[in-house]
Amino acid sequence: MTRPARSLLHACLLTLAVSACTPSATGLARDSAATAIPGGGISADNLARHLSVLASDAFEGRAPTTEGERRTVAYISGEFAKAGLQPAGDDGGWTQAVTLERSTIVGPVRAQLHVGGASRALANGDDIAVETLHPDGSVDLRGAELVFAGYGITAPELDWDDYAGLDVAGKVVVVLINDPDFETAPGRFGGRALTWYGRWTYKYEEAARRGAAGVLIVHETAPAAYPWATVRNGRAGPQYDIVRADAGRHHLPMRGWMQRHVAEQLFRDAGRDFEAEKTRAQQAGFRGEVIDGATLDVAFAVERDRITTHNVLGVLPGASRPDETVILSGHWDSFGIGTAGEDGDAIINGAVDNATAVASLIELARVFAAGERPARSLLFIALTAEENGLLGATYYAANPLRPLETTAGVLNMEMWSPDGETRDISSWGVGRVSLERDLVAAAAVDGRTYSPDPNLEAGFFYRADHFAFAQAGVPAITIGPGMDQLDGGVEGGRAARADYFAHRYHQPGDAFDASWDMAGPTADTRTVYRLAAALADGDGWPRWDDDSEFHARRAASDAVRGAD
Repeated sequence: MTRPARSLLHACLLTLAVSACTPSATGLARDSAATAIPGGGISADNLARHLSVLASDAFEGRAPTTEGERRTVAYISGEFAKAGLQPAGDDGGWTQAVTLERSTIVGPVRAQLHVGGASRALANGDDIAVETLHPDGSVDLRGAELVFAGYGITAPELDWDDYAGLDVAGKVVVVLINDPDFETAPGRFGGRALTWYGRWTYKYEEAARRGAAGVLIVHETAPAAYPWATVRNGRAGPQYDIVRADAGRHHLPMRGWMQRHVAEQLFRDAGRDFEAEKTRAQQAGFRGEVIDGATLDVAFAVERDRITTHNVLGVLPGASRPDETVILSGHWDSFGIGTAGEDGDAIINGAVDNATAVASLIELARVFAAGERPARSLLFIALTAEENGLLGATYYAANPLRPLETTAGVLNMEMWSPDGETRDISSWGVGRVSLERDLVAAAAVDGRTYSPDPNLEAGFFYRADHFAFAQAGVPAITIGPGMDQLDGGVEGGRAARADYFAHRYHQPGDAFDASWDMAGPTADTRTVYRLAAALADGDGWPRWDDDSEFHARRAASDAVRGAD
């Protein structure tokens, strides 16, 4: 998208006149962007009603493959139908079946580290936390050589290759979490903000491409953005993935994490200093090495099976270009029934995360269907298994029901705040995509501002459903609440956010309260409407910036869209 085109889009969105606005070169401008919203506008009462139902105990925490899923899918499907959407799932229905591979460790994990002739046992959950999604299932590594590969990054565009000259086939690779810039910024990786190269998922995939037998990532709380308890708990239960034809190449036989103190002892026993090795890995020209005399034994049994969960999809066909698609999405799943707290409540209702967004999805469907049809089709997707690793979105991106090449963009929603209306709205991470600038303009229509993600080090851009679409090349963002409260300012917003994450996030306390202030979710949903309406009536295409890691993937299909 050229700069003049963006400026014209913004001017069109910002105008408060009802008079027509000339379409921009990108086609995102819409004369009704600042006029009355159809269907009486976004209704706070409707949002509260949907939210109270979806987050009720009757839905049992909305875990995939449970009775809670059945009730959730039935409710969303029914509300999509009431809103006036058409079913857009498999075989003319409302759902897309998402088949997942489930891997569960059965029995003990036996692990021993051998260094310099001495051996010591490693306790799974305390010293290491391991798993597998490899189709071979059970793991039995004996005497696997350990190799230190720095941050485990190969980035040709940055002239960086931690694997240069290193053969890791059949070996276990020890790597650091995040990327070199986290502690040495500014550098080649753009500063302290987490990049795709810093994510644990990237490190697993890169090592698998090189034929490694396994990876152990050294955990440190600050660069990981979460404590060891998060790592341990995330690997204590079953692991899931979509069914892949190339699973044997995509997945490592064994993968996991090790505590920093374990890595320190490993390097010390091998005659090295962990901090010195880490500093060396942060320098351009680093070369990985075998950790002399160090091997690892890891063995555990695995049960594998397949389960089926469901995305819920409804479409509002476009008036003049129905083959072009704008996706609005949010994940419907939570964690089901967990461990009871002191009050005896064990249901993780997932009210904020993410019934708030699903309520908005249903309300947006109603409002759009009540108005004049936009040029492009609007596809509403309530996604499953986000909490298991963005799997509903990953499955759809691998098995799209409408072509990704002519999907203009994805507007994903996450975790609206019920703590009062804010002057601003935000999006997760820095995606280097034109949709972020368009969101700024859409918010300004109603006198709101845009606040960049205040915690780029946490890498939230890579931790929400839009990322699965981004990896497939589709311009995509996740939109979330702002923090500048009308009553309380930024400090009030920060305090409310911190309280939520400390006491309710992924816990039974994330339950609906009838006293909630729905003004915030209402304003946020209105802003999403502004952006979706402009995009759906546009005749151009959002795009990744030239320095985005997803630019080349999208550019490969430019000819299909007639894009420059």
